Amino acid sequence: MEFDPADARWRKSTYSQQGGNCVEVDDAHPGRVRDSKDPQGPALVFPAEAWVSFVAAVRSGEFSEA
Repeated sequence: MEFDPADARWRKSTYSQQGGNCVEVDDAHPGRVRDSKDPQGPALVFPAEAWVSFVAAVRSGEFSEA
């Protein structure tokens, strides 16, 4: 999977905590994720379908703490 950071449109995820756990997602390419505290660092790249499934699971509470 080719990744060119120059064409990314990063935004902080609404699921990020204010305590420093900040994740940014690339709205131009679903499946690209990076740490907002290290924008020049590595990005994780997932197939778009896998990212959509992950977001749906988060929204449904599948990863909620008991």
